[in-house]
Amino acid sequence: MTSNNGQKTPPLTAGEKAQVGWYVARMCKRGIAGEGVYQGDLEAKVERVIDRARERAEKNAKQDKRK
Repeated sequence: MTSNNGQKTPPLTAGEKAQVGWYVARMCKRGIAGEGVYQGDLEAKVERVIDRARERAEKNAKQDKRK
């Protein structure tokens, strides 16, 4: 799976998957409300969750290399 900027999406924890699912559901609900409804705040939240997961994956990869 790749994100908008072409980077591969890191493995997500169960909590992160639930969070992203919640935000996507809210985006869908806003989408039903109308085409012109602003969703940038939710998109930013999803990106932050994915960025945290990416940072965690990089940190874990570095720790695995040390062993």
